[in-house]
Amino acid sequence: DYGLEAKGNGLFAALDGTGVIVKAKDDADLPEALTTGNMLRKTVYGVADQATLDAIKAELGKDREVKTLADGSLESVDDLGFAIGFQITVRKPLSLKAELVNAPGDTHRPVNEVGAVQGHVPKPRTLSHVVYFVPDFKKMEAFYEERLGFKVTDRFTNAGSFLRPAGTSDHHTLFTIQTPEHMQGCEHFAFHLGGPSEVLSAGSAFVKKGYEPFWGPGRHMFGSNYFWYFKSPLGCVMEYDADMDTHNNDWVAREADFRADNSQIFLFQYRETWAPGGGN
Repeated sequence: DYGLEAKGNGLFAALDGTGVIVKAKDDADLPEALTTGNMLRKTVYGVADQATLDAIKAELGKDREVKTLADGSLESVDDLGFAIGFQITVRKPLSLKAELVNAPGDTHRPVNEVGAVQGHVPKPRTLSHVVYFVPDFKKMEAFYEERLGFKVTDRFTNAGSFLRPAGTSDHHTLFTIQTPEHMQGCEHFAFHLGGPSEVLSAGSAFVKKGYEPFWGPGRHMFGSNYFWYFKSPLGCVMEYDADMDTHNNDWVAREADFRADNSQIFLFQYRETWAPGGGN
């Protein structure tokens, strides 16, 4: 329903091969559940090559168990007990058009190429990010920075950090939000679409399939990504997003108070389509 492709063995994949694996909670291959009962059991990061995998194993092996699984991937835990895995990336390069915008003074879409195509079905292109509720976001920030080489791109004061690993220029693949200990777990995950129109189109289709919007549609401040969140049966929220900022190591992290007007540049509210005369 969300637009991922069922690949078998519980894997639901985006166009580039990244995805979500859904298993029975008593599956013997799963790491132990969080004490809070959150349904997230493991977050797996892709790495460039075997040398990177070996370096991660050596680093984390200094003070914790690092398992090498039958498929060659690694499994361990971070400093707050989230199960984390590492494997040579399965991400496939994509060659797809993004949404193009025409604006006075800066025209991008070719002449006679229309911007709105009826019947277009947006497909998630790649796994964007995962968000954790954590009881100590500073401890998480330190672990991912100091042990795994992530960079903090932005931060909410005393509330949470946006983190970018070396393998991507995306503003963040991990965001941590300070919460009471009993709430620890996955708050949401998101997949990138091709642009803001695709977020609105995919989200509208999701509503029509019976899924309840949680937040949005709108656009964030940190990351600049368009968003639309939905409640899901997976024990967390699911998000469509698009047009996230990209950064390199020259970027200087910003900081802001954690409040609504610092989280969203604007926010819409979904309603049924309407036309003059009361037609839908």
